[in-house]
Amino acid sequence: MAMLPDGRALPGKLFIVEGIDGSGKSTQLDMLRKWLISQGYLVAFSEWNSSPIVRRMTRRGKKKKMLSPISFSLVHASDFVDRMERQMLPALKAGAIVLADRYIFTAFGRDVARGVDPKWVREMYSFAIQPTVAFYFRVPLEESLARILTGRPTLKYYEAGMDIGLHDDPYKSYEIFQGRILEEYDKMIDEFGLKVIDATLPLLEQHEILIEEVEQHLETALQAAQSPWREVLTSEGLQGRYLTHQISGDSS
Repeated sequence: MAMLPDGRALPGKLFIVEGIDGSGKSTQLDMLRKWLISQGYLVAFSEWNSSPIVRRMTRRGKKKKMLSPISFSLVHASDFVDRMERQMLPALKAGAIVLADRYIFTAFGRDVARGVDPKWVREMYSFAIQPTVAFYFRVPLEESLARILTGRPTLKYYEAGMDIGLHDDPYKSYEIFQGRILEEYDKMIDEFGLKVIDATLPLLEQHEILIEEVEQHLETALQAAQSPWREVLTSEGLQGRYLTHQISGDSS
């Protein structure tokens, strides 16, 4: 179950995915979302650094290279507060399933990799909801770099960690920066009980592992009422916008 910081349980479920760039976590979360919807569950989604409240400020700060490690940390914390209050908490109180692409552990990894004090960052996010399960898609640094850098012409200034002076070469800086983040993630496995999934496994095998773990927590999850036609199609593994439209049309 998802829990508030004071230990009170929330009716909904919160599943989050973490990992360095190129881990494939976003693909797996999207596959999980589609599977949950096909099973009739009510699903909400939240993504790191997506709050409209801080988006303009973040864009301006990056463009003018004004963001220090501390200001970067505060901006992302503001983004998280807004999304938690507007997206995640209402859905969890209603009993829905919330899927989050990156959570507080992203801050614990990236901010600390930028030199911010680990204790300070953890205290700043002490208000966060405790997830039902936090999945960490672990991928070796070399594999991550190969996935991200192949065919990519340029790296962004902050993406490469150029703001903290790791190296003059953006690609070398990115490698060092991602290596630091990977080290922080590995420290968090035992500290926060992250569920590790080998991100080098075949795509469908990772998906099966994810589904198997998630299914253990769905007993009380909120589901939408299904029509008899939808139940038949779902049992056969059929889903999609076209089929939904056809069912609606037949019943009108």
